[in-house]
Amino acid sequence: MDAPVLVEVTRGPEVESRHRGQIVVVDAQGNLSHQMGDPEALVCMRSLAKPFQVLPLLTSGAAEAFGFGPPELALFSGSLSGQDFQVELVSRVLTRLGLTQEALQCGAHPPLHRPTAQALTKAGLRPTPLHHTCAGKHAAMLALCVYHGWPVKDYLAVNHPVQQLILKTVGEMVKVAPPRIPVALDGCGAPVFYVPLMNIAAGYARLAAAPAGTPPATLMAAILAHPRHIGGDGRLDTDLMLALPGRIFAKSGAEGGYALALVESGLGVAVKIEDGQARALNPTVIAVLEQMGLLSPEAQEALAAYRQQPILNHRKQEVGQIRPVFSIRR
Repeated sequence: MDAPVLVEVTRGPEVESRHRGQIVVVDAQGNLSHQMGDPEALVCMRSLAKPFQVLPLLTSGAAEAFGFGPPELALFSGSLSGQDFQVELVSRVLTRLGLTQEALQCGAHPPLHRPTAQALTKAGLRPTPLHHTCAGKHAAMLALCVYHGWPVKDYLAVNHPVQQLILKTVGEMVKVAPPRIPVALDGCGAPVFYVPLMNIAAGYARLAAAPAGTPPATLMAAILAHPRHIGGDGRLDTDLMLALPGRIFAKSGAEGGYALALVESGLGVAVKIEDGQARALNPTVIAVLEQMGLLSPEAQEALAAYRQQPILNHRKQEVGQIRPVFSIRR
């Protein structure tokens, strides 16, 4: 099935480029509410798996043993911008585990938060693993290793107990048996998982509809309470959650993936931009929420910059638009 066009990129009066993709909206039982394209399209979850990877901390007792509360649980679920408040919390988590930043095997890159990256450069400092967007996820993996007494040296190996536990948990949340989940390696070196897009959406619906007192509900409460740990300042994930407080969990993934857990309806949304272009993602996500009637006038105003983005040339002249062109309304 050919993926439908979701976003057009104009230059002057004509369309210069088009981005195709898939959109799926389902409930916790996997029943389709809305779709565009093939709901069975196989998608690499990348960072969309992060909240599911946190659940073993709750189910094993590790979170309680180390005193991890809502801020830490949210941090472990996020794709961090490397801002100081995030770096400091990752560092405190490692100290609690008796480890240093050298234990993080995610590598290093400049903070995604540009002012923070500029401040590092101005100070003559280099980014560390603490600034990595996956630092929280890796700290959570290390916590599981320390709690269970598993070796930390090779915690990224696919056959390591912590990765096998994570694979099992992800499989349970998306309702795909682990032997049927193709596994690859993420940019941070951790195993990543391919599952159908509708299963990703259903996993997020299960977070949204989790019964009170269960580990998924505890995790969701933590995430909703700390949106700045899910992305960071100036990121769609965080800004969406701030515009719709307590109503939505928004999570980005690499290569044009995105997922939403809609608390009030118990629905999950998953999006995949076929060519992986990030520029098509924000307008698509905002248009989905608009068409589902979930954005108040105040939220629409707060998120307007993400909805239809101008293309500027090097002289700062507006020469085109990045605009959504689909409809999921039935």
